[in-house]
Amino acid sequence: MKRLSRSTISLALLTLLCLEPLPCCAVEALPLSASNRPVEGKVNLKNPPLEASDLAFPINLATALRLSDARPLIVAGAQAAAWVSEARLQRAQVLWVPSFNIGADYYRHEGLGPDLKGGVNNPASPLFQNVSFLYAGGGLTQAVAMTDAIFQPLAARQVLNSRRWNIQTAKNDAVLAAAQAYFSVQQYRGMYAGALDAVARGRKLVERVASLSRDLVPRVEVNRALRLLADLEQQAALARQQWRVASANLTQVLRLDPRVVVVPAEPDYLQITLIDPSRPLYELIPIALTNRPELASQQATVKAVAERIRREKGRILLPSIFLTGWQTPNQLLQFGFQGIGPHNNVLDNTSFRDDVSPQVVWQFEALGLGNLARIKEQRGEQSLAIVDLFRIQDAVAAEVTRAQARLQSAALRVLQAQRSAHEAVITYDGNYEGLAETTRFHNFLIEVYRPQEADIALQHLLNSYDEYFTTVADYNRAQFELFHALGYAAQELTNLRPPGAIRPVNTTRPPPLPPVSAGPPPADR
Repeated sequence: MKRLSRSTISLALLTLLCLEPLPCCAVEALPLSASNRPVEGKVNLKNPPLEASDLAFPINLATALRLSDARPLIVAGAQAAAWVSEARLQRAQVLWVPSFNIGADYYRHEGLGPDLKGGVNNPASPLFQNVSFLYAGGGLTQAVAMTDAIFQPLAARQVLNSRRWNIQTAKNDAVLAAAQAYFSVQQYRGMYAGALDAVARGRKLVERVASLSRDLVPRVEVNRALRLLADLEQQAALARQQWRVASANLTQVLRLDPRVVVVPAEPDYLQITLIDPSRPLYELIPIALTNRPELASQQATVKAVAERIRREKGRILLPSIFLTGWQTPNQLLQFGFQGIGPHNNVLDNTSFRDDVSPQVVWQFEALGLGNLARIKEQRGEQSLAIVDLFRIQDAVAAEVTRAQARLQSAALRVLQAQRSAHEAVITYDGNYEGLAETTRFHNFLIEVYRPQEADIALQHLLNSYDEYFTTVADYNRAQFELFHALGYAAQELTNLRPPGAIRPVNTTRPPPLPPVSAGPPPADR
């Protein structure tokens, strides 16, 4: 498993800015007039305006991806878990180092006891001894199994490796979440632009229908156009709502000011191609199985369990080391100063003292049956870890397959949606221009194009806008989903072309919100 550096991944993601957008929204339509002469028509959707109360927040995709690397809480949580594992490794590495103790011990006895003072305390009853004892000093104590001192650091090292891979997993997930939220902002902003264009066309349509002769067009056709206009205005309001909601979702992912309305720097019709949709699965799945950090994390977990099996096997062969004192509570003090005396608190016998008791002990838990059970338990844990590894491998392969299926479908639907929008523009412009054209049938003057046909064409145009921006966003999301499924195989992208420039943006949070750091407070290392 090859670890990818953050700089390599960032470099690959910056190449996104250098990909040329596909000019699918500004289409040249050629509606035909009654005289069969082509009339040039054009639709060029502009970025929708902001309301006076909106707080604009311009940002581009590369900046959003960079912010997703440091600001999301999922990354900070993974970093904190790694620091915990690092601390546990440090503790495991010093298991063989004894503990230093310092303190004092006071002991008082009244009643029957040994004749330490020749009965001077109570000559009438020499068996009753009243004794005070004080001991102050320090000592080094240790109680550790050699198998723990040898193998526990090895297992802790693998656990730390697993947690570090989890950090990369969290960053990958954060990048995907940021990209998905960003493309949703683009999608709904594009749909809002399309809805505003449809509203503007609807108002012109109402004026055109109202200006037609009442001999040709009944009043009900004006009412029909007004009803359509009201419906289009409602859909525009809903599209603006969806744009604001998508902005809130993106600011939540990146932990930005939640009050802002995100304004992407890229056009809403931008299509980002990281991976060729036609690449076969037999090429993609091995890349994923090599680069996914989840697999590297689980492999480290399997290695950690293997070290624990060796640890339990070593308990039968390797002894435990004990270093204690003597005659002190818990045998913690080994050297110091002592005083002993009668009950009148006169410690008249004083001296320096040291008591050291090193021990080497072989322990067989439950006559060795407990040790066998410990080994069996760890082997079961190893089997579970291996099963989880296989499960993750299967999930990765399935994720690649699903992502490729969505990408291939989106790639095809984008072309169809582009063609649909192109034809919808031609159809509506043709119906709109044809409203003023008439033809004669015997003694009757009839319309060439009826107003209800223009109404339907306008509704179809709005639907085409929505489908187009939705499929473009689906395509971009599918690209990042497949990129995520491959484990962000950045080495395949770094040589595409040099990275583009990063547009600086202000990412300061408003005063009511707490500041955002790069993660938890730094651990004391």
